[in-house]
Amino acid sequence: MKGAQKLRTGLLILVAVVLGWWLRSLASPPLPSAPQAAESAYGDSTYTGLWTCSMHPQVQRTSAGQCPICGMDLIPTESGSRMEEEHGEHAPEAHIRLSAAARARARIRTTEAELRYVEVPVRMVGKLELDETRQATITAWVPGRLERLFVDFTGVQVEPGDHMVQLFSPKLYATQTELLQAAAADQTGRDASRVLDATRERLRQWGLESDQIEEIERRGTASDRMTINAPMGGIVVSKYLQQGSYVEEGTPIYTIADLSHLWLKLDAYESDLPWLRYGQHVEFTTEAYSDEVFTGTIAFIAPVLDNRTRTVKVRVNVDNSQGLLKPDMFAKATVRARIAGRGRVMEPDLAGKWICPMHPEVVRSEEGTCDICGMDLVTTESRGYLSAEGERPLVIPSSSVLITGERSVVYVELDSEDGFLYEGREVLLGPRAGDYYIVREGIEVGERVVTQGSFRLDSALQIQAKPSMMSRSNLFSGEDGGKNH
Repeated sequence: MKGAQKLRTGLLILVAVVLGWWLRSLASPPLPSAPQAAESAYGDSTYTGLWTCSMHPQVQRTSAGQCPICGMDLIPTESGSRMEEEHGEHAPEAHIRLSAAARARARIRTTEAELRYVEVPVRMVGKLELDETRQATITAWVPGRLERLFVDFTGVQVEPGDHMVQLFSPKLYATQTELLQAAAADQTGRDASRVLDATRERLRQWGLESDQIEEIERRGTASDRMTINAPMGGIVVSKYLQQGSYVEEGTPIYTIADLSHLWLKLDAYESDLPWLRYGQHVEFTTEAYSDEVFTGTIAFIAPVLDNRTRTVKVRVNVDNSQGLLKPDMFAKATVRARIAGRGRVMEPDLAGKWICPMHPEVVRSEEGTCDICGMDLVTTESRGYLSAEGERPLVIPSSSVLITGERSVVYVELDSEDGFLYEGREVLLGPRAGDYYIVREGIEVGERVVTQGSFRLDSALQIQAKPSMMSRSNLFSGEDGGKNH
């Protein structure tokens, strides 16, 4: 009995709720459609502004409709007719105003665009190698047999004139005999001077020194053995043959290298080539002496690119008079290029100077010749340097630039009496110089650019249904469902 009574009570409550909802719908006016809302908001049935989706503000249309993403009715924006009434045809579409509190919450940071020299650190890696200009190869100048090798293993330090090889050669014996006969004939009054001079010259071409030839003439007897001396001081880095080997004319026996000077071969990316110049100073470190900084000078930049690594070889002359550095050591190097106006490299120490095209360490204040090779000095301007201290370039921090792939966007803080006003601009940039970009167009000296919070400003523009600086090309895509043509 009690269950039936509860059932009747529940049905009565349900009927009362349904009846109340029906009576309320009769008394309330219908909700306006999106075009009617526009007419109500602007007092004009011909709304000329943009339409957007409240859920997807990137959708912008010139007439009412549905969002192609979620299907919701588009709503009118205020960036159309109202902006045009206030600002005319040039409405500040990419402007956004923030209060002091909103600016603080967004953590907006700005800095001034300024004229200043910037330094570009170019980092490279490579390894040390022997200086090819400070090597000598000892060869057999006449056919014969290696009777004795005075240096038995590589790594030995030798001085100029040290004995290296004793060579047995029957051909050498025959020529020495001819020398003695010509000398004897010349002493008896017969005209044998021409033959004597020719024989002496032949022996000199075979590697005998003048004092050795004089010793043969003074001794009066021919020898079938000759001693080959070291032509320079250094380290024996290669030993090609063993004692007792037979050799022909030109067969290499030893290689001597002067390790007091080395080459550092570096790999430079092609994007770093605008900042590298002949004669620039290089700093580098090695694994063995990680706490010590070594220096060198760029002596050569390869004219071709390695198509496998996309790098260019850079050769650096290194002084190794202390003997700490070894060939084949790996090194990490840095070149600090100072950049002036229009992205040109400036080196104050080389401005207006003359430099040797083969030895970059030879720099003079006036025209002349190189003390080492005798070549004529050339101007440093011919090697890509400014002739004097250049104008300072206009630069902005790299963190202030939004790269879209085709355009570069910067937000600028404008003077405003009411809060903080920010404007998005497309700028034309020069090369990147370290932590800065060189500006060519779009920014003036002293204007404040946003270095932190640019993405937040751009997102705020989209939330307000204003055009994003990151996708300006898609603003007026018409009724094609947002497709690009």
